[in-house]
Amino acid sequence: MGRPHVEAYLTKAFDFPALVAHLPEGRQHPQHSCQKIFEAVFWGAVARIASFHQLEYECQAGRLRHHIGPISEDTFRYALERLAPEAVVALGCAVARQVKRNGVLRTAATRGMVVAAVDGIEICRSFVRCCDLCLERTVERVVGGVRQTVVQYYHRIVAVVVVSTPFPIPLGIRFQAPGEGEVRCALALLQDLVGRLGRRFVDVLVGDALYLSAPCVEAIEALGLDWVFTVKDNQPELLAEVERCTRTLPQAQTSGPGEAVDLWHVPEVYWATADRSVRIVTTVRRTETTRLRVERDGAHRRTRKATVWEESTNVYASNLGPLMAAPQLLEAMGRSRWRIDTEVFKTLTTEYHLKHPAVHQQHDRALVVLTMIRVLAYTLMLVFFHRQVLSHCRRRPPSLCQTTERIVQELARPLDDSS
Repeated sequence: MGRPHVEAYLTKAFDFPALVAHLPEGRQHPQHSCQKIFEAVFWGAVARIASFHQLEYECQAGRLRHHIGPISEDTFRYALERLAPEAVVALGCAVARQVKRNGVLRTAATRGMVVAAVDGIEICRSFVRCCDLCLERTVERVVGGVRQTVVQYYHRIVAVVVVSTPFPIPLGIRFQAPGEGEVRCALALLQDLVGRLGRRFVDVLVGDALYLSAPCVEAIEALGLDWVFTVKDNQPELLAEVERCTRTLPQAQTSGPGEAVDLWHVPEVYWATADRSVRIVTTVRRTETTRLRVERDGAHRRTRKATVWEESTNVYASNLGPLMAAPQLLEAMGRSRWRIDTEVFKTLTTEYHLKHPAVHQQHDRALVVLTMIRVLAYTLMLVFFHRQVLSHCRRRPPSLCQTTERIVQELARPLDDSS
């Protein structure tokens, strides 16, 4: 049989093998080419392989033996340590440009505006293993029944993900350097993405309250981006002004099955810290939720389901004018930032082993490259699943996990198998 369906799609839609072939070789006399190493790690990420030890077995005698061939785990570490992260970033940007050309970023829900979320996540926590790029902090830990203050090593990455599309599309990640805050790391990532991809890849940036600061919004606007950020206690003066302006009855009320929303909209609220006015949307959302309650009946305990209404209040600030986005759209943009946590980080952690350090100590560069390849594999599998599987499915569509299993089965077949 020919090449697996997914590989044929990546070749046709992205010319993926040609992009991988242009990766620079950082070794003197390699036994295995950089392209072969990259493909092994990439398809290993697709197959949800957590460690290089397992990947070595899969390439030698497992599911990737026909597609890749024998490669040792030491070769993976050595090759990735000498593969330039900038080359993998350039490859990811080439994929992103093709994604836009294919019309994946188009959406009518946000009036054609591309909305991206920015957020950070911790990976590779350890009390023993570390590298030159590790961040450090002191934590209390019980060791042998004695509470001690010890040093914990960890990494933190910041990601920019398009969240206005039917499925999230990561544009890039960056490792936070020692002594660098998350906001500074995010601004460096955004500046790099705008320089590589261009201005029109992102129109509106959404994020949590950490990014709502005068220097941050000034830097974001200097890049030509609009923004929607959550307002919390880190801006007490602005929050107090918002509470004063929203003591009236809500301007809009919506209700549906199991949900009711009250909305307040203030076109201009003075933000004293930044010496400027911002637009504010406040919502109080009541959601019907089922909870388990334990009741005592004498010596017995009974568990029963009870329906309760949970209330949550959200405040969003933005520089978007009323003609650019209605209050309901502004609130929807602010809420969309949760997709980077509930969909992207969750799937990368549980399915693509984002927090599993297959390589770490004395291989800080290899860890960066490995993480980038895992994120790229996740992105391309999402595009393949939604654009090639769901769009052509006439019966009950398979899940992403079922599709991945079929891909792995295709990879495990010999290329000359006619069955």
